[in-house]
Amino acid sequence: MRIGEVASAAGVSTRALRYYEQQQLIVSSRSAGGQRLYAPDTVERVRWIQLLYAAGLSSRTIVEFLPCVHTGIAGPEMIARLRAERDRLDEHMRDLAATRARLDSVLASAEFGAPRSAGEAAGV
Repeated sequence: MRIGEVASAAGVSTRALRYYEQQQLIVSSRSAGGQRLYAPDTVERVRWIQLLYAAGLSSRTIVEFLPCVHTGIAGPEMIARLRAERDRLDEHMRDLAATRARLDSVLASAEFGAPRSAGEAAGV
């Protein structure tokens, strides 16, 4: 697949693909004319990369995690790292849920015109 085809199918820019290649997250070969060519499974790999970036992982961590993401095989050290990352995500999701609940409270007060005290506004 050419770079534009992968970008379109994965929903990313060609610039992002070049960056992922620079970070060794994906690989390409070259056509006789010098165009980047990617394997069809690159689209799914890029989708995974996007999810992992969105979850706050660095490119270095993603490079290390991708082999076991695709094979399902990991040694004890990698399993421990994956669990630690999952636990970090769980904590982040709890924090996001608490923030959302506070915003819901602010919205409810604003929509129904209920005045709030300074302490309530500060979340005390």
